[in-house]
Amino acid sequence: MLAYIIRRVLLMIPTLFGIMVINFVIVQFAPGGPIEQIIAKVSGTAVAATARVGGTAAGEVGGTAAAKGAASTGTSKYRGAQGLDPEFIKQLRHQFGFDKPLYERFLLMMGNYLRFDFGESYFRDRKVIDLVLDKMPVSISLGLWTMLIVYSVSIPLGIRKAVRDGSRFDVWTSAVVIVGYAIPSFLFAVLLIVLFAGGSYLDWFPLRALVSENWHALSWPDRILDYFWHITLPILSLVIGGFAGLTMLTKNSFLDQITMQYVVTARAKGLTEHRVLYGHVFRNAMLIVIAGFPAAFIGILFTGALLTEIIFSLDGLGLLGFEAVINRDYPIMFGTLFMYTLLGLVLNLVGDMTYVIVDPRIDFESREV
Repeated sequence: MLAYIIRRVLLMIPTLFGIMVINFVIVQFAPGGPIEQIIAKVSGTAVAATARVGGTAAGEVGGTAAAKGAASTGTSKYRGAQGLDPEFIKQLRHQFGFDKPLYERFLLMMGNYLRFDFGESYFRDRKVIDLVLDKMPVSISLGLWTMLIVYSVSIPLGIRKAVRDGSRFDVWTSAVVIVGYAIPSFLFAVLLIVLFAGGSYLDWFPLRALVSENWHALSWPDRILDYFWHITLPILSLVIGGFAGLTMLTKNSFLDQITMQYVVTARAKGLTEHRVLYGHVFRNAMLIVIAGFPAAFIGILFTGALLTEIIFSLDGLGLLGFEAVINRDYPIMFGTLFMYTLLGLVLNLVGDMTYVIVDPRIDFESREV
């Protein structure tokens, strides 16, 4: 097992490097980089993507532009730069590091990332790691509670549906989960707001932030209640569509195992149905569910709640990444990409280790990576 873990860890290095190279090259060809963003702000043609864009970079550029009243008629490769002083454009290129060759910028970035130095945001005047840590409680809250509820309901429900396959219970539960899956989470979030958050009917739940403004002044029991009061609607909107896939996957996996000869033999020996299902079938049937756990964790924790965060005014990692892409905030884009990719690779390895815990008969030592 140790040799397999070492091989997987070594394989992470070229995988991570390749992902960063591909994304770095693609971004270089995307129009509207950070310099174009600043030029648009200076010329007054920028359209704000979000309500929160600003910081030292934009402020410094605005001051610099005001100081450089002299315009130039020279041409520039940057869209909208005609009429701006070439020296101003040169300072922008130096400020963002674009005066260096492409390969040098990439190697410098990767060298910093290996030391977990992700630099500072172009437009927020804060370190990327600090921004991520500030936004992480929101995304962790949404992701962990969503996964806990979805897995706690879907796995027992899938097992029960497999045992009672074809029954009325199986039919109506399938109809419920499929209808839930067909409703986009953001539409369900809007419906919850209309019904329970002061939209048109009841005003029971808040719409902003993870906790109330006076949260620190509350007692611990009140803090806990306030926290769950704020996350109830966002969590409901996320879990409504999460049951179908995992429930049907669990059901089909158990149905496939229930027909095996070892199950027939176990029943013939007089074992109880509970012992057959959870003592023999469970560890085999759950392997396919475990295989999808790392991807589900990354998806729900870091990318799956973007629209939910926007609708409920929750400032999490999804919203941070969206704003970074729109505003071409490269340090946030590549820094979070590096962290998410590394975490995903580690979780894939953890998923393999979980295989062994569920079924000790699995041996990765004899398997080539």
